[in-house]
Amino acid sequence: MSNFGTKERPIRMAFVPSLDAQAVLGSAQPLAEVLNRETGLFFDVSVPTSYTAVIEAMGAGQVDVAWLATFAYVLAHDRYGVEVMLTTIRQGSKTYRSQIITRADSGIRSLTDLRGKKFAFVDSASASGFLYPVALLARNDMDYKTAFAETVNAGGHDKVVIAVYNRQVDAGATFGNSIETGAPTDARTLVASTIPDVMDQVVPIAVTDPIPNDTVSLRRGIDPAVSQRIRTGLLKIAETPDGQRLLRDLYAINGLAEASDADYNSVREAARVLNLDLEEQIKPRS
Repeated sequence: MSNFGTKERPIRMAFVPSLDAQAVLGSAQPLAEVLNRETGLFFDVSVPTSYTAVIEAMGAGQVDVAWLATFAYVLAHDRYGVEVMLTTIRQGSKTYRSQIITRADSGIRSLTDLRGKKFAFVDSASASGFLYPVALLARNDMDYKTAFAETVNAGGHDKVVIAVYNRQVDAGATFGNSIETGAPTDARTLVASTIPDVMDQVVPIAVTDPIPNDTVSLRRGIDPAVSQRIRTGLLKIAETPDGQRLLRDLYAINGLAEASDADYNSVREAARVLNLDLEEQIKPRS
């Protein structure tokens, strides 16, 4: 496609709505402009309504590059041949953990206390907001389909925190910290500016095994020369002060690094152990 990456046919770059969609878009647009200046390629950015919508759009050839969450990448690769290009870095780490959170005054102190409660996941294609918490529950003899009185998909990590804080649910699953020490960087920090006491009122009661970080991924069939320009451009941007600020504003990213599909085999293993049907995970939800 000779005009791919031109003003007439910009590269369509999508971002998952793991945070407030408007906030993500507000950070994605200036990043695309910087990437245009670095590579000479033109980009059209979007934040589809769900992780699944991004996956399906890549499969249909309607999205060329996507900033895919970890499990969403695995689903997209295994179904549509999407390839990881880069992984994100936070606090010097290529992995992070998921956590289960509740209100400090909820009376919930352990996973078994969650039985019969209302629980919020992020999205069924989220590693930290669904897959790894479900695996953690399973290891504690809790089937997420039957253990709770009700489960909801909140649609974003910030939305799970807000739902717990406002007592709309009893507990929920969000991303946790990248490293064990230092200031918290988990999902509660996303809303700390508008909910000043969130770090005290909402507390983690359990954390999962390490999870590979989220990705920048490409749909099948993109010209390798174009993909190399995008990869090189993003890595250069991640080394500049302006680029670092944009990535931090986008998804609290501190850096980018090369990645391969094999880096995500532990995610596939978690899904296999749970006997999750990957096709079922990306079915549109009503």
